[in-house]
Amino acid sequence: MQILLKVVLSVAIILGATAIGKKMPSAAGLVGVMPLTGALVLVWMYLENQGDPEIMQTFAKGALWGILPSILFFLVAFFCFKKNLSLPIVLVASFGVWLGAACVHQWVLR
Repeated sequence: MQILLKVVLSVAIILGATAIGKKMPSAAGLVGVMPLTGALVLVWMYLENQGDPEIMQTFAKGALWGILPSILFFLVAFFCFKKNLSLPIVLVASFGVWLGAACVHQWVLR
């Protein structure tokens, strides 16, 4: 039941952002990257780990530093779209940069 609730909430957020995007794309962008996802993960991790402070602190630290790879993802996407590249190319380039930055993220946080 808990997995179903997680899926339903995630889908609702995605559908909500997509619906907002039809009229206000920049607002949809804000909803798409808002800390709501992080907050949901915090709640699930808290419940699944009996609020273990060490696990919660490690998650928060990873999320904080994880913002940098995400910024790079959207920065690359923005510049690729400015060059009128196709969506598949934009996604490959953006995820490639994100993956590289995420590997550095994990290496630095160890």
